[in-house]
Amino acid sequence: MKRLYKNFSALLALALVFVGYNTFAQATPKGDLSIAINYFVDNNTVPSLLVRVKTKANGRFQPVEGVTVNLFLDKDSAGTAIGRVTTNRKGEASIFIPVSVKKQWATSVKHTFLATFKGDKKYEEGKADLTVARAKIVLTTADKTITATVLELKDTTWTPVKGVELKIAIKRLGGDLPVNETPTFTTDSTGQASADFKRLGMPGGKSGNLILIAKVEDNELYGNLSVEKTVNWGIKFTPVNTFNNRTLFATRDKAPIWLQLISYSILFAVWGVLVFLVFNLIKIRKIGGQV
Repeated sequence: MKRLYKNFSALLALALVFVGYNTFAQATPKGDLSIAINYFVDNNTVPSLLVRVKTKANGRFQPVEGVTVNLFLDKDSAGTAIGRVTTNRKGEASIFIPVSVKKQWATSVKHTFLATFKGDKKYEEGKADLTVARAKIVLTTADKTITATVLELKDTTWTPVKGVELKIAIKRLGGDLPVNETPTFTTDSTGQASADFKRLGMPGGKSGNLILIAKVEDNELYGNLSVEKTVNWGIKFTPVNTFNNRTLFATRDKAPIWLQLISYSILFAVWGVLVFLVFNLIKIRKIGGQV
């Protein structure tokens, strides 16, 4: 009887724990996601999308990893599906616009991108949209003057756009370096913005080439546009062969003369002192033996 009572008590405790866990899980509300779409066109080629997913926790937005988002062009249907992406640890996922929506892409000069998340155990469903117009940048150079032209596709004609803010810079590994003291430029009525190249003496590798870049960032109408152009305006890097020269980092026989003199002088001085001490010790021992 006691054994049966113990088993019943154990089963009752487990049941209470299971019910309590389910009640707690059901009582915990799902989080809300913030989904953002960014549009990119590099060198006037195939556009791409970057999706960023965040959630608000402890009063601040944090990236969410492992969220699967479906992307569509203009409308949520099978024929306009761009693809499905899953966010990385930064809460980001990117995708190029595929050929499968080329027909839909050609129907308009302005498109709306849709992002949908169906929801899961942790987060409620969410969605986002972004509308952009088709545009491009044309970059030309002449006599150390750089001209960037912003054009928007209207009907079937590329039309200059006035009042677009852009950057004209030199592309470097650590970031883009402005070509002069002006950080940004604005297009005029002809859609052009010009900048004088003042970064004279900029190293350009073995060939002396520099990569110029003109870009529009986070524009409300056109998204992110960028175009690059290679120019021979840098200083060629000529490697100097110092293998057989006398340098501080060379082998011992190629060390500078002054360094060898100092090191050998110290060596002789130390050994001279040691020899002098040994000689005196021997002399003292002999004198002690005679006494």
